[in-house]
Amino acid sequence: MRPLRSDGGGAVSFRHVTSDAGGTRVAAYVRAANVHSLTGGARMKAVVIEKFGSPDGLAVVDVPVPVPAPGQVRIATEAIGVGGVDAVIRRGTLAAYGFREGHLLGSEVAGSVTAVGEGVDDSWIGRRVWAFTGLSGGYAEQAVAAVEDVLPMPAGLFSADAVALGGSGVVAHFALERARFAAGETVLVRGAAGSIGITALQLAARGGAGAVVVTASSAERGARLRGLGATEVLDRSGEGGPDAPRGFDVVIDVVGGPQLPLFLDKLNANGRYVSVGVVGGQPPADFGMRLMDAFRRSLSFATFSSDTVPGPERQAVRSSQFADAAQGTLRTVVHEVLPLDQAAQAHREMDAGTVFGRIVLVP
Repeated sequence: MRPLRSDGGGAVSFRHVTSDAGGTRVAAYVRAANVHSLTGGARMKAVVIEKFGSPDGLAVVDVPVPVPAPGQVRIATEAIGVGGVDAVIRRGTLAAYGFREGHLLGSEVAGSVTAVGEGVDDSWIGRRVWAFTGLSGGYAEQAVAAVEDVLPMPAGLFSADAVALGGSGVVAHFALERARFAAGETVLVRGAAGSIGITALQLAARGGAGAVVVTASSAERGARLRGLGATEVLDRSGEGGPDAPRGFDVVIDVVGGPQLPLFLDKLNANGRYVSVGVVGGQPPADFGMRLMDAFRRSLSFATFSSDTVPGPERQAVRSSQFADAAQGTLRTVVHEVLPLDQAAQAHREMDAGTVFGRIVLVP
C-alpha cells in the first residue's frame, strides 16, 4: 500500500443515497440492492448510523462486500474522507430528504479498483483511483462507485490527500466561479479551516484577489490560514483589527447558521454571497429580508451544490487540482488519520470544532 499522506453479525439493512443534478435521489436496499448487489459470502466492516444524533449513534458492523452493478467499479479503500455533510446527515438534519437510521455514511474514497461491473473496461482493475460514492457507502473497507465518478490519481498524490481535496476542491472552484470572482476583488471565506475553505482561499489568492480574508476561531488557526494565503483574519463574528476590510465583494460561506445575516451586511455594493454549506445549521427563515432592506446596493445571494455542474466539468477541474496537489502548488491539509472503527471519534472532533483540514479514516 502506498503512503497515506505527504505531510505531516447478520445482514444489515441500510440505505444507499446518491445525488444528481435534479436533487437528492434515494435508493433503498435491504440485504440485496437495486443499486448494486451484495456478495453471498465475503463480508467487510462498515460504519452505519444506528441512531441519529450524537457520534455515539455510529456503529461498526459487518456487511456483505458489494458487487459492482453495470457501470460501476469496486474499490478497496485506502483512505476515506470525513466531510461536513457526513455530520449533518448523522445528526438527522436531512431526514426529510430520505436519509434514515441504518445509513452507511461516506461520499469519497481513494484506493485500488478490485472489480468492475458489466460494461466497464477491465483495465480499471488494479488502478489507484479517487471516487465519489454518492452520499453513502464510503465508510467501509470496500466501496462501489459509478465509473463516471471515478478518477485515476496521478503519481505522487497520496490517498489521504486525494480525499482531502477531491470533493471539496471542486466546490471551492465552482463557488468562486458562481460568485463571478475577478482579480482585485476582496474575498471573505467564512469557515476557512475546513477543506472547502482551505482550497477556496488558495484559489482566491492564486486568482489575484485584492485581499483574502478568513474567519477563524483562534489566533493559532488564523496563523495557519495566513500560511496558506489569507491576508486578514477575523473572528467568528466577523470582527477584526482596525486595518481589516469592512466590506467584501465576494463571500464564500461554508457555515450558514444564525449569523449568516450579519455577514450579508458586510457585502459591498454589487457584492455576491455564495452559500456552499450549513455546517453551523440553517440560517434564519427571514434572512432574505437583509437583501431586500439593502435593495439599492444590488446584492446577490446564491446557494451552490456541485450536483449542478456536469460530471465531465467536475472531473476536468478535479484532475487539474490533483495534478497541482501532486506537484505541491495546491496544498491539502490532513488533520488526522484514524482507523475506520474510530469514525465516532472523528465526528466528535468535528462537532467540537477542533478539526483543521480533513480527518481521514483508514480500514
